[in-house]
Amino acid sequence: MHEEFMKEAINEAKKAEAIHEVPIGAVIVHKGKIIARGFNKRETLQHSDAHAEMIAIRKANQKVGSWRLEECTLYVTLEPCPMCAGAIVQSRIPEVVFGASDPKAGCAGTLMNLLDESRFNHQSTVERGVLEEECASLLKDFFRKLRKK
Repeated sequence: MHEEFMKEAINEAKKAEAIHEVPIGAVIVHKGKIIARGFNKRETLQHSDAHAEMIAIRKANQKVGSWRLEECTLYVTLEPCPMCAGAIVQSRIPEVVFGASDPKAGCAGTLMNLLDESRFNHQSTVERGVLEEECASLLKDFFRKLRKK
């Protein structure tokens, strides 16, 4: 089941790549159905918060009519950064599934785990490494092409 939804997140990441954005994608699932999608649009929108997760969270909030996403799972191709991890906690998302780890900004277990910080009033379970190779390849290939230019 996780792989099926991660493939959808990968499809979102490919949309980002098609517009020359860093290929990161996310989907939010509620009761077995995708209710929101997002992909990285930082360069396009020139907004520092236009990460795939943030876009998907905003759309999911609109879909369910609440800031609370308590029965949702977030699937994202790259481990959430501190900002996105904070938004996940604030949104009360109980489960996060990610593909590739982020050694520079990963806050779901790599550098730290803000999603399992007991001092916060909410924690999320984390499953890492779902379709990891495919998610990591998208990023590696993108940056390899960028360096060649």
